[in-house]
Amino acid sequence: MMDVGRHPNINLYTYSEVEDVSGYIGNFKVKVRRKARYVDEDLCNACGECEKVCPVAVADEFQQGFSSRKAIYMPFPQAVPSVYILNDGDCLGNNPIACGKCADVCEKECIDFDMKDEIIELDVGAVIVATGMDVYDPTEMDEYGYTQYENVITSMEFERLISAGGPTEGHFIRPTDHKVPKRIAFIQCVGSRSHSEVGNPYCSNICCMNTVKDSLLLKDHYPDTEISVFYMDIRAFGKGFEDLYIRSKKAGVQYIRGLPGEIFEDPKTNDLKLIVEDTVANTVKDYDFDLVVLSVGVIPRRDSSAVQKLLTLSKTEDGFFMESHPKLKPVDAPTGGVFFAGCAEFPKDVKDSVTQASAAAARSEVLLNSDMINIEAITSECYTDLCTSCGICVNVCPFNAIRGADAKAGLKAEVIEAMCKGCGTCAAECNFDALAMKHFEDSQYISQIDASLEKNPMDTITVFACNWCSYAGADLAGLSRLQYPTTQRIIRTMCSGRVDSEFVLHAFEKGAPIVLVSGCHFADCHYIDANRWTQKRVEKLWDKLERLGIRPERLQLEWISAAEGQKWARTMKELEEMRKEVTKEEVEQTMKVLKEDREKAEAKKAKKKSKTVIPKTDKPDIGISPSA
Repeated sequence: MMDVGRHPNINLYTYSEVEDVSGYIGNFKVKVRRKARYVDEDLCNACGECEKVCPVAVADEFQQGFSSRKAIYMPFPQAVPSVYILNDGDCLGNNPIACGKCADVCEKECIDFDMKDEIIELDVGAVIVATGMDVYDPTEMDEYGYTQYENVITSMEFERLISAGGPTEGHFIRPTDHKVPKRIAFIQCVGSRSHSEVGNPYCSNICCMNTVKDSLLLKDHYPDTEISVFYMDIRAFGKGFEDLYIRSKKAGVQYIRGLPGEIFEDPKTNDLKLIVEDTVANTVKDYDFDLVVLSVGVIPRRDSSAVQKLLTLSKTEDGFFMESHPKLKPVDAPTGGVFFAGCAEFPKDVKDSVTQASAAAARSEVLLNSDMINIEAITSECYTDLCTSCGICVNVCPFNAIRGADAKAGLKAEVIEAMCKGCGTCAAECNFDALAMKHFEDSQYISQIDASLEKNPMDTITVFACNWCSYAGADLAGLSRLQYPTTQRIIRTMCSGRVDSEFVLHAFEKGAPIVLVSGCHFADCHYIDANRWTQKRVEKLWDKLERLGIRPERLQLEWISAAEGQKWARTMKELEEMRKEVTKEEVEQTMKVLKEDREKAEAKKAKKKSKTVIPKTDKPDIGISPSA
């Protein structure tokens, strides 16, 4: 932090928050609110006289509540800049001025109760999201007695108690009697690897080695301390981690495979009794300790949803931000020009965080050193002559790449190509054919549907598979030599959101007995949330098919990831069984009903068109060659 604060090319805005981000890759406009410190940074020399006279005392968040701070305080040791902050929520003399003692003793007169928040606007080319993580709150896990017993603490509280900069200046004590505990228990996976209603299902990555480090730290300071670690599995997969784990065991730390079921406290001595099932010995045992440390897992930042909205990001099921591609673009966000570093993406230790931060900096440098950027040629385009400014495309675009479309202001939809990723959801949702996706035109899809159903349509299953997940899942099934029927004809789409309702109806009208729309799982969509529009579109189709007397079961929707080759093969077998149950008479009736419905719609559209003068469109005549 000191080096960052001194660097001539780095502007450091502390005690600030980002309020708005607009623009796109290479041209971001960021609005930052610099909160009022009520202390002049240029004048304050951190003498501390103001803190001495402040009459307010509140719990110190940095010290995990083990000590107190004043209303005017230094946020943490080695803070950059080394300047005091006055918390207006705690101060007695801000509104109205009723105290003012800090201002009276400040010789440099750097305290200003009238200071206001400042709005700073920045033009930047790239954004790195390094928001970090939060720590799991174990209060909901009643069996460990965290809210009942003072001598049950978390690993974060342990760190403050043993730190030289902590409330006890590094002298480790237990909270109740301020004595050095002789028997200490560590309980692993608190809030992690839990599939019940409390906790999180994922591994927090850092907890095991953090406990190993803490146990060695205790043994170095207090060699006679008896330490027991209760665990499910010790995961020491990093460089040198296994050696550290073995060193801890040699130092006398006892590792017991099994987690406590309950903790009780002796009201006289404040000692803690743990009831544990030892899964190695297959017995239930009682253990007595002076102090219990809950090795809590990590969770995504609680305010990460605000960052997600600012930068149009997507999340995985566990709540962390999702990268563009886990192997090819591990630090890139789906939104161009945005990169990840540290635990914003998933739990990781310091070494991995530094590695990813270096990668994010390098990716940003490549971008900032380029005058122009290359984008995929599969972006959407708007034919303004057909656009009615209804605004549907603006609402469905997951990247906010479409703007304008305001009927009252007479604005047509405009696609910002640098932001568009080519999911094609806008083209599928547009009711006026005013939007099209380059190289994935409607006419090309219609051509593929016609070709796939040209011969023996009754023996064919039409499958629309998204490029990033389902298409890759089908590829994995083939590479894995999995056996499944070959009746399906796959039509690749960049996203399941590109599957227009007209494609499905056209396939049924051409004699398809079964149609499958397949895409990414909700939390894994390559285009943030475009597949949610797929869900809505298919549900509307089910309603329409049922209304027309067509069995909606003949249209199937499946979420298949790139790693689920087995699921792809199983789905194809199930669809084949369904296909065999569809009769030729049923297909012919479907073709007849859909043809009549289409002709009615076309007649209604032609009638409406005859009453309105439509200027000639400049929409190009796209060929019907298969998509590349």
